[in-house]
Formats: sequence, structure tokens, C-alpha cells
Amino acid sequence: MATYERRTTVDAPLEDVWTFYSRASGLEAVTPAWMGLRIESVVGPDGKHRSGELEAGSEVSVSTRPFGIGPRQYWSSEITELDRKGERAYFRDRMVHGPFDRWVHTHSFFADGDRTIVHDHVEYELPLGPLSEVASIFSWIGFEAMFWERHRKTKALIEGASRPRRTANAAHETR
Repeated sequence: MATYERRTTVDAPLEDVWTFYSRASGLEAVTPAWMGLRIESVVGPDGKHRSGELEAGSEVSVSTRPFGIGPRQYWSSEITELDRKGERAYFRDRMVHGPFDRWVHTHSFFADGDRTIVHDHVEYELPLGPLSEVASIFSWIGFEAMFWERHRKTKALIEGASRPRRTANAAHETR
């Protein structure tokens, strides 16, 4: 089984980062446009469609069409674990249906003063049998581009929302 990890620090408190990421709209906001992501549905553990905060047992169904090429690829993941305690939070999703033989993605968040460390850890297996190990090198390249962009967008969206807005007069104030 192959793994991929990426970590970044966001200049915003854990509460802001957690609120952003614990909704399907957060996934949509940080996914690179070139992935062509569409949220198809979010179903809670009670079987009812949801639009708000994710919870353990929720199933998120998405489709992608990278670079607008080929047919849409459909993917469903179940939120298998979700927890927020004090200065730490995480959720884990497991692919139920999709392009990999296995995909388990753990999204972890750690408070660091007024900042938050965001850590993505993915365990995956490609559907290529004995060639999977060799091909995972090429997958890593794709993951690196996608997660780099996701972390860049996370910082831009959350840090921009967390900072006080400057007024026209504020630009002339002495600091």
C-alpha cells in the first residue's frame, strides 16, 4: 500500500479551519478547478440528504472530470471517523466506490497558538495489480499537484476570511 502526506500551517485558529473543512462545501472550495469536481450528494448516517456539517457515517458522492477530458468519474466516500477534542480535530474518509482499490484519507488539524497545522495522510492502492507499486510513483506526482493546490487555496480562503478588513482610511494609519 502506498501513502501520500502533505502538511501546511494556516494563519487562522483551529475553530475557523475545522468549520471550513467539516462541510462538503469546503472540499468543493479547495479542489483545483482543473479537477472538474462536482458534489453529487451528501447523505447523513440517517439516510437523509444533507448540506451542512459532515458527521461520522455520512456518505459523500462526487464526480470529477480532470481537465474536461473523458467521461465524469464517480466516487463515493464514507466519513468513518470524526472527532474534535480541545486542540485537535480530525476526520477520516474511506472510498466506498471509485477509481482506486483502496483509498483512506485522514484529515488532521492541530492548534498551534492562533495558527492551525493541516495534515493530509492518504493510504491508497491502485487497481493495477503487481504494477500498482511502480505506478504509484506517477500517482504521487498527480497527488502532489492536487494537494499543493488544495493547501494553497485553504490558506488563501481561510486566512483571507480571518483577517480584519482594511478600510480606505486604515491604509493611511501609522502602525
